[in-house]
Amino acid sequence: MKTLRTAAHLILTMLMAVAGVSQESTSHSASHQAARTKIVLLGTGTPVPDPDRSGPATAIVVDDRAYLVDFGPGIVRRAESAALTRRVPAVEPGNLRVAFATHLHSDHTAGYSDLIFTGWTSGRRVPLEVYGPAGLQSMTEHILQAYRVDIETRTNPDGPMRDAGRSPDGWKVNAHEIRAGVIYKDEKVTVTAFVTKHAMESYGYRFETPDRTIVISGDTNPVEATINACNGCDVLLHEAQPLELLAKLPKSIQSFVAKYHTTTEQLAELASKAKPKLLVIYHTISFPPGVAPPRLLPPNAGADALYASPDLLQKEIGSRYSGKFVIGNDLDVY
Repeated sequence: MKTLRTAAHLILTMLMAVAGVSQESTSHSASHQAARTKIVLLGTGTPVPDPDRSGPATAIVVDDRAYLVDFGPGIVRRAESAALTRRVPAVEPGNLRVAFATHLHSDHTAGYSDLIFTGWTSGRRVPLEVYGPAGLQSMTEHILQAYRVDIETRTNPDGPMRDAGRSPDGWKVNAHEIRAGVIYKDEKVTVTAFVTKHAMESYGYRFETPDRTIVISGDTNPVEATINACNGCDVLLHEAQPLELLAKLPKSIQSFVAKYHTTTEQLAELASKAKPKLLVIYHTISFPPGVAPPRLLPPNAGADALYASPDLLQKEIGSRYSGKFVIGNDLDVY
């Protein structure tokens, strides 16, 4: 009888344990599904033509609405891929309506015309709203002028954009040149710009949504403003340049990085002060095997001499920073 009672007790204990695990799993799943804000990396690259990394572009998605930060080359195709493979319909090209530029270097803006016109032909029916530093209005006007013939032939009486359900106004752009402070606000997000240190006028952005605070650095030397903007934020997305690779590059590049970018060592120090719950590293210079121009390769070096592997980045950051971090890749979702 005692044996039966012991067996029954063990079975009851096991059932309770299973129920507890099931409840915890269900609770975690429900919490994940309830998250309103996602970060979608549409491009994590640099000026290097790495086929696996498009130019810098990040989507902050709140519910069914996407807010872009930068629009480097490849943005529209990566956005469509994210919509299809990551099941984030908010980043369908026709749904992209609000964007922010950290600065106007070509690797961060070469996808601008694609964002304007493919977004329009994919279904955007309202003007694109774009925010960024001085020079954005001139860039926008020149792009629209360059595509004047395209706009005219699509919107004239015979044009395809005159079809029912389409809008002849989707090609238009409202470009807003900004200063530091709150620059955008709607019912889903408040966006605050802060001054960073790059080779031209540049800004980082802090996004406050109903459930997350996200800070994006853009290209910058370490600045106190980034630490203050994060201050325990949920996610800090920041550039980082590997020390081991930099030592192999020409002195002119080393000097430029020292003035206007952030090394892995500097980022570890900055993140230790900013204390994000998650640090996402992107925009790291690296030349995959065969991609580096011969002029940059050290004498007698192999084709992979200037490749910064994920293991190298993990080592350089992980040996100096104790917080949680990841190396961002195109199409990652956080």
